[in-house]
Amino acid sequence: MEVTPKHLRDVPAISEVPNDQLQWLIDRSRTVTLAVGDYLFSRGDAIDQLFIVLKGEAEIKVEQNGNYKHVAKIMENEISGALPYSRATTSLGFGEIVKDAVVLVLPKSEFKELTRNHFELTEALVHVMTSRTREFAKRNVQEEKMMALGKLSAGLAHELNNPASAMGRSAIELKKHLGNVPEKFKRIISVRASPEQIDMINTILFEKLSERPENSMGLMERTEKEEDLEMWLEEHEVTNAYELTETFIDFCMDVSAMEKIYNAIGATNFPTAIEWIENVLTTEKMVDEIQEAAERISKLVSSVKSYTHMDSAPERIPTDIRTGIKSTLTMMNHKLKQKNIAVDTFFGENLAMAPIMVSEMNQVWTNLIDNAIDAMHEKGTLTIRVQNDGAFVKTEIIDDGEGIPEANLSTIFDPFYTTKAVGEGTGMGLEVVQRIVKQHRGEIKVSSEPGETVFTICLPTS
Repeated sequence: MEVTPKHLRDVPAISEVPNDQLQWLIDRSRTVTLAVGDYLFSRGDAIDQLFIVLKGEAEIKVEQNGNYKHVAKIMENEISGALPYSRATTSLGFGEIVKDAVVLVLPKSEFKELTRNHFELTEALVHVMTSRTREFAKRNVQEEKMMALGKLSAGLAHELNNPASAMGRSAIELKKHLGNVPEKFKRIISVRASPEQIDMINTILFEKLSERPENSMGLMERTEKEEDLEMWLEEHEVTNAYELTETFIDFCMDVSAMEKIYNAIGATNFPTAIEWIENVLTTEKMVDEIQEAAERISKLVSSVKSYTHMDSAPERIPTDIRTGIKSTLTMMNHKLKQKNIAVDTFFGENLAMAPIMVSEMNQVWTNLIDNAIDAMHEKGTLTIRVQNDGAFVKTEIIDDGEGIPEANLSTIFDPFYTTKAVGEGTGMGLEVVQRIVKQHRGEIKVSSEPGETVFTICLPTS
């Protein structure tokens, strides 16, 4: 195929470049024909050639733990490879031909003459580079966000399901329980008691309701008290004693409390009165369970709003770093519980506010905490320290996993570096973290040895 400036006019990026400069490009380049399965470039190759795909198509992919991940495509009439002023030196992936291709190849050695003598062509190619960099960063940040969102959504669904299921169960039980009220009410109104007796019962009952005691009994103590109470109730003519004891013990009403009621109401009315008191306490317990579950859901929703920063504009605002870290821990609680990981937090006093974009920094906390969890075995300890450090707020995220090999410490912030299996990590997490921290004029460092890996983030307070 003989390439002419007319062919290059079909390439949108250089369609407005003068003919003489396009002819110079053709004269300094060579034309190669590649078949499906051939490689335009391979991982580790020097990035020292500019490619213009005149026909065909190539797929860019990277290798992660023995598997290949699709990154992008180079379509017909698109430009790739080395570009003027680009600092890229070595290819991180492979460019495989997926449709038979004709490619114009310009060696990087011609760039000096290009930038000196051909302004319009240089300008067009620099524009390609800046657009490529911007799209690459945008795509990878979005991909990392989607990966984090998927993990958080799974954990959040589990966390929401527990209280939602508890509310459903309690509502069903409450409905069934209230269905028995008419019969119990019928029996209670047949009781003949003096005002003084009723006042005594009301006092005992509503003391328990208004100031519900903390039940801190161990299993052995509770079992013993239930057995003692069951025997005492049966001795005092309460026929369904076994069904009542659990609720009474929940409210710390043992034999001594029953004796007060028995002495106040008398033997004849005692079984009916006890049945009515248990009915009120059971209703209270079920309503408490529904309320607790609703509060748990409300707390999770609040954490989601805080994590995503839904109520604020996307701008830097002075923020307490602890808020985002706490919200992130709440969002990742399911994963922490799966591995039975303990969390120790140490927050300094009078912490300075750091001007940050909250949703962006929450992505930093998510990536670092998620990596720490993955690095630890079961029953590990995640330690988070936040303290003032001169004109900075310093945050340390520490795991007690096996550590990062010293040889890898210098590359962990590189794009596509990952130790995770395909589908579990993009290889962009720490690269995105570093970029976000730098956008905040901050600094991130890592140190690691077996049993202690520390990521340190310093954010300026002004």
